Amino acid sequence: MDHAADVPDVFDPRIYASGIPHERYRLLRERHPVAWQAEPEIQGWPAGPGFWAVTRHTDVIRVLRDHRTYSSWLGATQIRDPDPADLPFLRRTMLNQDPPEHGRLRRLVSRAFTPARVDAFAGRVRERARTLLTAGRRDAEDGTADLVRAVTDEYALLNLTDLLGVPAADRALLLEWTVRIIGYQDPDDAPAPLLGPDGVPLNPRSPALLGEMFAYARELADHKRAHPGDDVMTALAEAGLDPAELEMFFFLLTVAGNDTVRSAAPGGLLALAQDPDAYRRLADGSVPLHRAVDELLRVHPPVLSFRRTAAVDTELAGQRIGAGDKVVVFHASANHDERVFADPGRLDLARTPNPHVSFGDGPHVCLGAHFARLQLRTLYEEWCAAMPVPELAGPPRRLVSNFINGITRLPVRVTGPAR
Repeated sequence: MDHAADVPDVFDPRIYASGIPHERYRLLRERHPVAWQAEPEIQGWPAGPGFWAVTRHTDVIRVLRDHRTYSSWLGATQIRDPDPADLPFLRRTMLNQDPPEHGRLRRLVSRAFTPARVDAFAGRVRERARTLLTAGRRDAEDGTADLVRAVTDEYALLNLTDLLGVPAADRALLLEWTVRIIGYQDPDDAPAPLLGPDGVPLNPRSPALLGEMFAYARELADHKRAHPGDDVMTALAEAGLDPAELEMFFFLLTVAGNDTVRSAAPGGLLALAQDPDAYRRLADGSVPLHRAVDELLRVHPPVLSFRRTAAVDTELAGQRIGAGDKVVVFHASANHDERVFADPGRLDLARTPNPHVSFGDGPHVCLGAHFARLQLRTLYEEWCAAMPVPELAGPPRRLVSNFINGITRLPVRVTGPAR
């Protein structure tokens, strides 16, 4: 295994509180494209055996597409190993399955998550963007608002709950569950972790901590069978899923569906605030909005990493990998690979082609990408129409996480003339 002294650490979640470690990624791409990373104990979370970090675009694509060599089922998809007792439970969700089993579940949920159903919500999404931006300006203190709290958290959550068909009175529950599951590495963003009898924090994705969410999913499905609507939960309730499959779909859609936009929206606004010239080109229509959305996703992918487990002995970028080794792809590094993207550090809103991997690739490519792009496109369009040039009013605060590229505070000046 590669224990070279010049291999930078990209595992420690605290690194990401200062931003994406682009220089570390660049060094890995250049010298150690498949590099061994240690997993020390951090903040009470136990040490692990280590893993291979994959940082070049070509290799990331190869891992994500080759499920026979790099399995989601063997060890699930989080860097840290789950408790072996929890692994059968985690394998119920299609995120942690390989084809052909994965394909059966994906086809079922795809019928519920159709582009036509998503597009039917476009008007509601636009009205919500306008309402939240207007309220953000109106309620701003000293002309400044935290866009995460005032706009983007609510925007992502309410759009998703509309699509799912979650009653308005229950929507706060979804945000609470998402924060608990996604923000668990950040002591300031999530509640203190619950400890097991051995004093080790319990995995927030374990069955012991998801019971409340699963009970709610069953109750909501029963309600939808009695009172059907044109929403995703009605379609899932009528899809013939067994109770465990339905629970895991609700978990996946609630967490992944919410946090994708919850992370990407403030990330895109931050990138525009840091590059006023790029923002002006977007606002005056000089660049196509759909290309701008993809470039903002490239520079701020919602997900930082995903894990696979080698099913067989193999070789990647000249590095021998043993069966059972953890293999982790780093999306933000792949999105800045100089071999694929010219001048990757520059925000080029007209960039084309733009083969970023912010929504993954291969059989697990993000099912909600169409809905995410719709929401992001609408939010940026409404900002350009009604809001001033985005200007930071203080430093942003980033999530302490090596998994989600989250922003938890984004103070921006929101008063002044539009554009």
